[in-house]
Amino acid sequence: MSALVRLEVEDGIGTVRLDRPPMNALNGEIQRGLIAACREAAERRDVSAVIVWGGEKVFAAGADIKEMETMSYTDMVDHSVLLQDFTRALAGLPKPTVAAITGYALGGGCEVALACDFRIAADDARLGQPEILLGIIPGAGGTQRLARLVGPSRAKDLVFSGRFVKAQEALEIGLVDEVVPAAEVYAAARARMSRYVGGPAYALRAAKEAIDRGLGVDLESGLEIERTLFAGLFATKDRATGMRSFVEQGPGKATFEGA
Repeated sequence: MSALVRLEVEDGIGTVRLDRPPMNALNGEIQRGLIAACREAAERRDVSAVIVWGGEKVFAAGADIKEMETMSYTDMVDHSVLLQDFTRALAGLPKPTVAAITGYALGGGCEVALACDFRIAADDARLGQPEILLGIIPGAGGTQRLARLVGPSRAKDLVFSGRFVKAQEALEIGLVDEVVPAAEVYAAARARMSRYVGGPAYALRAAKEAIDRGLGVDLESGLEIERTLFAGLFATKDRATGMRSFVEQGPGKATFEGA
């Protein structure tokens, strides 16, 4: 894992910490570090949920433009694979994820946030996809995930204009799920992720997969994905535990093993 990205684990919650001051510009090293951190978080049984956190000042203010400025077309053909892979790794992490956004989440930083299941923003945060101002478009999933999250018309407004969105507007259009004072962002993210610690890990994984894969297909195909995943959970210990506990004690009292 890169020195610019580290995974810290405490009480069942993994924090993927971006640490490239002053703005956490997402160069190739930090992108590869994110992939490695996501793989480790996915494999570790002591990690039930994941927070992506850029620190108290800034989430990530975008890709490293200095790194990209001198790239040729053939250079970018190769690099664009990494651009998509690092957000794919985060989106595909089979555990609940939340972006804890302070300061700026712009360009690639916004795309990292979009790849999470939830987004919590500081009340003074700014989000956006300003790539159009550089004569390009989002390349790490922004055109696709943003449109699926806020709808095509709003996504086109943000991508076409490159404007920055304040936290309150981001909440109103569904770009973020919660807005809190800047000093409380990380604590709010931990509170949200703590709901899943000790939960039925394979059921959570199946729920995430069913929703995410279902969004990309027609309804009948989505229902078949759901049916298959639902049936598969009957092979888990947690399903037996949950149902037995419900019958004997009522809902919400089961103690799951994550197996």
